[in-house]
Amino acid sequence: MASAATTAPTPATGPAAALRRLYAARFVFAAAWAALLLASGSGLSAPAKVLLIVYPAFDVAAAVADARSARGTGPVKGLYANMAVSALAAAGLAIATTSGVAAVLRVWAAWAIVSGLVQLLVGVVRRPMGGQWPMIASGGISVLAGASFLRSAAGDDPSLTALAGYAALGGVFFLVSALRLPRRG
Repeated sequence: MASAATTAPTPATGPAAALRRLYAARFVFAAAWAALLLASGSGLSAPAKVLLIVYPAFDVAAAVADARSARGTGPVKGLYANMAVSALAAAGLAIATTSGVAAVLRVWAAWAIVSGLVQLLVGVVRRPMGGQWPMIASGGISVLAGASFLRSAAGDDPSLTALAGYAALGGVFFLVSALRLPRRG
């Protein structure tokens, strides 16, 4: 006969643990992606085009994993919104890469603003779980970064290098949040 202590999920294996692993994976992905984008140069080379589409596609996959682990423990509507926004961003970026760096920056800006707002709201809803202040801050910074990308797109010499910094900073916020999530109840 199993006791309740052995059959009930513990906090170490519950939603916080799953979120911690997901956030750590997102940090690793963002750091690698930023390094690869920087290595591909500031223009729209073939590798850069692929990377630009892969980033929001990875965001969709991460939101799917997040929603699966969060099901039954909290609201997932924001995660569904993030999936839709990121899928649209991937499609928009695929089209924008044929029109130049300025078009890419405009699409990325729209995605950064909308997904940043969603991230901020999801962080606020998850605040009682702990470790969400970095996600809330990251969402707000994403909105500001999106406005910056719009300004860059309107400039004389738009560049993709700022996107690498955006991804790297976002990755750091995921790492900090992973480290701040509670390990035990």
